[in-house]
Amino acid sequence: MKYTVDVLISLKKGVLDAEGEATKKALRLLGYKNVERVSSMKVFRIELNAKSREDAEKMLREMCDRMLANPVIQDYEIRWVG
Repeated sequence: MKYTVDVLISLKKGVLDAEGEATKKALRLLGYKNVERVSSMKVFRIELNAKSREDAEKMLREMCDRMLANPVIQDYEIRWVG
């Protein structure tokens, strides 16, 4: 079966998000003083074939643990599309 998922990669709580902080600063300089926090993240849309949703999820977790996310500083979330 074919599956489509979005994998969201974000920094763990407590890890400095330099890109988010720079974006927040730039937004405030543009006059958006009400912006309190900006967090950056990556999204990978992955289409794969697997025997079952469980097999697909196992492969996706392996992909995240081995390459897509740095488990020391990043978390990931798998969202099924469609």
